[in-house]
Amino acid sequence: MEPVTLVIPTYNEAESIGAVVREIPAEYRGDIIVADGGSRDGTQQIAAAAGARVLDAGRGYGRACAMGAAAALPGSRVIVFMDGDGADRGDLIARIAGPVLSGALDFVLASRTEGARDPGAMLWHQVLAGRLAGFGMGALYGVRYTDMCAFRAISRSALESLALREMTYGWNIEMQMRAARAKLRIQEVPMPYRCRAGGQSKVAGSLGGTIRAGTKIVNTFIRVATGNS
Repeated sequence: MEPVTLVIPTYNEAESIGAVVREIPAEYRGDIIVADGGSRDGTQQIAAAAGARVLDAGRGYGRACAMGAAAALPGSRVIVFMDGDGADRGDLIARIAGPVLSGALDFVLASRTEGARDPGAMLWHQVLAGRLAGFGMGALYGVRYTDMCAFRAISRSALESLALREMTYGWNIEMQMRAARAKLRIQEVPMPYRCRAGGQSKVAGSLGGTIRAGTKIVNTFIRVATGNS
């Protein structure tokens, strides 16, 4: 088994989470954590039956990610994050975890915008948001990002050094900004991206969800960029 902990934040993903866990290759199945935000549809039971450890993380995307990472097995050297909706290609986890495991890189992200996407897998405003955020971070830190995809791998020591504090949907962009500012060895990898396997997106599935998540991301960008952390 590779010394990797996979963290999957969930909230009502019963339709997809079992297949998501089972798709992970055998060598990366040593420590799979489903950090659940209080699902009421059986997500926790299905995840456990599929072979994951389940944490009751409370509400908040960033909180779930942080709690999952903190609960990683002592021997895990790399933390991988991915969504539980079936859109990320868990069978291709080695593409992002491998370079971190080898010590060649500190932080590897999947890029949905650079990879092949199923029709309708990303809405236009998601693509635009990733591009705009990437432009802003490039202007600040000189690091080129094209996306804010949840599917990412980072060395455990690097993650701990970043001291992330955002407990909302701003978690991903805070990680990217702090990693760039810390001059970590970073690379984006084009990755195929599917339509979600079931349920409704908590972000893109409604106008309200999009606005709430977008506001958290913008506020996080401003806070980190201005040093108010």
